[in-house]
Amino acid sequence: MDLGPFLAPTAIVDADHPAVREYALAEVGDAVEPAAKAIRLYYAVRDGIRYDGYKIDLTPRGLSASQVLADGRGWCVNKAVLLAACCRVVGVPARLGYADVRNHLSTQRMRDLMGTDTFHWHGYTDIHLDGRWLKATPAFNIELCQRFRLKPLEFDGTEDSIYHPFDQDGRQHMEYLRYRGEYADVPLAEIKADFAEFYPHMAGLMDGDFDQEVLRETA
Repeated sequence: MDLGPFLAPTAIVDADHPAVREYALAEVGDAVEPAAKAIRLYYAVRDGIRYDGYKIDLTPRGLSASQVLADGRGWCVNKAVLLAACCRVVGVPARLGYADVRNHLSTQRMRDLMGTDTFHWHGYTDIHLDGRWLKATPAFNIELCQRFRLKPLEFDGTEDSIYHPFDQDGRQHMEYLRYRGEYADVPLAEIKADFAEFYPHMAGLMDGDFDQEVLRETA
């Protein structure tokens, strides 16, 4: 397989952006081995960039690695973009993966406006290490996991890191319905078309404060 496309920057996976390069190199620090680099970047994005389920901007700029870095928050799709871009900065091939999932834990606003607990095009990062592609999901920061009593997702550079089916109390959390495959760049036209079909009222999410709603619902 030609890994070139998974190392090259794009308009969205903007690994050539100065801020993304600076961030990635700083977070990797003195790590030398590809797995060690990927692990450091995974935790930097998972916990350093807060998950915000309402921070959905389906434009190339809004989804870009540099924009989510500047915002300090994002949702599963653009947090995965940032991790992929950072991996590419340090010479670790990475691509974007997508799946349809049933999420049993979300805010009331999200459930009301989406009208479903099925999330189409859930994003993760697919990282190439030791000749294998490994799924890494940096979406939920540790504080959010603690609030919702979710099991935090760990990444050790040897196994896939995907959502647990149950939370810490045995309640259903995440169910993978189907995998949509992996891409060198975000398949934006397909995502926008499906979101328009399945979530016609999603624009209403932008009016909410995700952090405050989480605090209220988990108090």
